[in-house]
Amino acid sequence: MSAQPRFSGNPGAPRELNPWDGVLLVNKPSGPTSHDIVATIRRHFGIKKVGHGGTLDPQATGLLTILLGKGTKLSNHFLGSDKVYEGTMRLGITTDSQDAQGTITGEQDPSGITKQQILDQMTAFKGDIYQTPPMVSAIKVDGVPLYKRARKGQTVERKARIVHIYDFTMLTFEPPRASFRVKCSKGTYIRTLCADIGEALDCGAHLDQLHRIACGSLSITDAYPLETIMKWDVSTLAKHILPMRRFV
Repeated sequence: MSAQPRFSGNPGAPRELNPWDGVLLVNKPSGPTSHDIVATIRRHFGIKKVGHGGTLDPQATGLLTILLGKGTKLSNHFLGSDKVYEGTMRLGITTDSQDAQGTITGEQDPSGITKQQILDQMTAFKGDIYQTPPMVSAIKVDGVPLYKRARKGQTVERKARIVHIYDFTMLTFEPPRASFRVKCSKGTYIRTLCADIGEALDCGAHLDQLHRIACGSLSITDAYPLETIMKWDVSTLAKHILPMRRFV
């Protein structure tokens, strides 16, 4: 059984000094959902109130902000922050989820697509752009998350939203895959960005891999692997929690 936290804080001290009120930076592995990570940390350390500051899809890796105690009040702060991702798009194949986990819906030969053509599209997609949220997303329509409708084979009309792409850079091009780094505003779907580029190139594409490296001022370099965190005791955990006063 995991050790239970014994920190009650000094009743006379400011609330933000409670060592359980803050942010823990996790380097999420591929596989578990963001909710799985939250539940694992809550259960392992016996902390009643745990949340996160922005979902990563199960197959995605990288920076996941875990909010502890009164730190859960910072959720909107992190959800509204700009993000930086590194990822890989796979040309020539479209899927119903716009990523590698979905069912293939189309295949085309992308061998004629050049590096310069992709670079031109990356430039074209910088700035304010409209995105239509994918059906496999947590956005609610009439109170029901889109992904639940998608599981039933339903497709509903979604309103396009404006997002902002600050920077979009190619890292490598090894056909049929192109790796990239993108800095974007809140609400941006990177898989939709890849799918839209594939459509613009008339060959189709989907997101093959995704790794979040920054959220606002927070960096993946300061995050800890989940397997490392699970070896900590409660006193060690407390030493790695970023206090709320850093963000308010």
